[in-house]
Amino acid sequence: MSYDMLVLATGTFAFTPQMPGLELPGVFSLRNLEDAILIKKWLADHQARQVVIIGGGFIGLEMCEALFAAGIKTTIIHKDPLPANRWDAALSSEMLKELQEHSVEFIAEATALSIEKRNHSKLCVITNSGEYEGDLVMLAIGVRPNTRLAQSAGLKIGQTGAIAVDFSQKTSIGNIYAAGDCCESFHKVSRRWVHLPLGDIANKQGRVAGRNIGGKPLTFDGVVGAQSFRLFSLECAACGLSEREAAAAGFSPVSNITWGSAMAPALGKKTLGLKLTADRSSGRLLGAQAVGQSGAVGRINALSVALSAGMDLDEIGWLDLAYAPPFGAAWDIVHNAAQSLKRSILSEGNLL
Repeated sequence: MSYDMLVLATGTFAFTPQMPGLELPGVFSLRNLEDAILIKKWLADHQARQVVIIGGGFIGLEMCEALFAAGIKTTIIHKDPLPANRWDAALSSEMLKELQEHSVEFIAEATALSIEKRNHSKLCVITNSGEYEGDLVMLAIGVRPNTRLAQSAGLKIGQTGAIAVDFSQKTSIGNIYAAGDCCESFHKVSRRWVHLPLGDIANKQGRVAGRNIGGKPLTFDGVVGAQSFRLFSLECAACGLSEREAAAAGFSPVSNITWGSAMAPALGKKTLGLKLTADRSSGRLLGAQAVGQSGAVGRINALSVALSAGMDLDEIGWLDLAYAPPFGAAWDIVHNAAQSLKRSILSEGNLL
């Protein structure tokens, strides 16, 4: 088929490790609606009571809640000590507690070596720290950008492994655009091109590509990496850079974690933890992470705006936030965290 303009929106594919047993019936990845339908059918047809998930990231953790609601016991096998390793260990520890309170077995620092079929029709995941049986095995190790078509067309592939685009979503060939999970985005904090396969980013990139093709120019100026997920009763959210990412981008990061409540203490307590990361020399905010029973996503949304605006800790520590006791104290945890980190930097004598 010939074309004047071409848009690549090929998305991602689920990453699968190299190990025996992946071809066995009952081993699934979850990436799209078709995968979900097949998984749901298998669970029903086999009257599943036990599922083993390989990977403790977003998809694996979110699946735990759906399986718990269906009365299915879940085991997570994860290579790191704690789930969702992008979050600080103190915040990930709260996620681990939430999993344990809902009878999810979390096998830490374990590597899946193979999957086998047992005589009693169950699957068994063999790891370096034991064997774990289930009626279904789900791979939730991550995704990779689907660039096969782009590479065959000779398009430039960025350092992240995704399709390189400019701010109008054009690729290295002028009449070919790319949008969504298959391509890169510009990170406003690190000032680098990154791969963030998130639905809201894909929507924005698609609109920008469409506008430019339709003759109404528009640019997509970038992201600050805002993301969130729910884990049973916990809200988990983050934006900006982690300490490691900040250091790699040339900053001198300093962080703190502040614990508080999502509502005024007089009305009860809903525990909320907030981590801020700032540049030691300028006091500029670089990133934030939050985990709590409520209020975590709202705080990260506010701090995402602060990141986009390039605000520093002084400005964030005095933000005019909507106050009412059911939603927070007069001095919000955002204020307290920013002021505390600023004092910490000043005590080191590093802030210019």
